[in-house]
Amino acid sequence: MATVAEAAGQLLYRPEEAAKALRIGRSMVYEEIRLGRLQTVRIGRRRLVPPEYIAQYVELLKHEAENAA
Repeated sequence: MATVAEAAGQLLYRPEEAAKALRIGRSMVYEEIRLGRLQTVRIGRRRLVPPEYIAQYVELLKHEAENAA
């Protein structure tokens, strides 16, 4: 039987999970968070990344790639 979170899709990603989804290293995720390029939410001391922030980060990368060309 699926949990509520599994049924609704993952709502928040740990930085390690976000790194896996983005196909980049964990340290790169933390660097992008530090630079403010990848947004997070805080719950207590934990930093978590909602899927929409991952999508915004991908759009930022695409925009930067278009401007570099």
